[in-house]
Amino acid sequence: MEFRKPALKLKDYMIVAFRSFFLQSAFNYGNYQGVGYGNVILPALKKIYANNEDELVEAAIDNIDFFNSNPQTLPFITSIQLALLDAGETPDNARAIKMALMGPLSGIGDSFFQFGLAPLFSSIGAGLAAEGLIIGPILFFLGINASLIATKILTGYYGFKLGTNYIESLSEKMASISRLASIVGITVVSGLAVSFVKITIPLKYVATLPDGSVNEIAFQTILDKITPNLLPALFTLIIFYLVRNKKWNVYKLLALTLVIGMVGSVLGIIA
Repeated sequence: MEFRKPALKLKDYMIVAFRSFFLQSAFNYGNYQGVGYGNVILPALKKIYANNEDELVEAAIDNIDFFNSNPQTLPFITSIQLALLDAGETPDNARAIKMALMGPLSGIGDSFFQFGLAPLFSSIGAGLAAEGLIIGPILFFLGINASLIATKILTGYYGFKLGTNYIESLSEKMASISRLASIVGITVVSGLAVSFVKITIPLKYVATLPDGSVNEIAFQTILDKITPNLLPALFTLIIFYLVRNKKWNVYKLLALTLVIGMVGSVLGIIA
């Protein structure tokens, strides 16, 4: 890591924090919030790489890959990543921290807002509206938006303080931190893979025992005893290989998935 004079001020981090309202604007099933994330931090990247257009282009491309987190806690992630990049940290290390924070902050944000504040303000507002009081929807609108704005400001600020105050003390340990962050990121992605990818083998071995009884052995049961969710993990690795080494786009991957699914289903090999 090579330290350099920071190009970003606190106001730049706050601008990015408010731009996080547009995180979902380019949501797609290729990279989820990836394009939105790149758009959110683009003004800050332009300042960091103001004198090197090639690095700016590379940084912009690096930050439109897969990303999926809670929009309200996003400023904490963007502030830390931008602080690392602004201090001269390598893009790979900064990206590892970004991906490691993605999962935990998604869980915290979803639990707090979608299952906490949103139902709270909704129930209060709906109760008042049911009584014919106009203050009901107004209270809901003001309450939920005030909490969202406050959260973005606070998470962006604390991410900025954490990233800028401790960057020098953590620089010698950044390789280890990056490695740990990569492990966390891989764990998160693996969890997503086995949660969203559903592949099973319906094949069974049927044997007639000497006493005339029938014994069935399901191949899927055997696989689960050896390694649970082995097939989803293997399929995910194949997709990863095709994307990374063969440069396949999302349309080729969708076509391959459909063909494998239909052929396997017709033949009774997979379900």
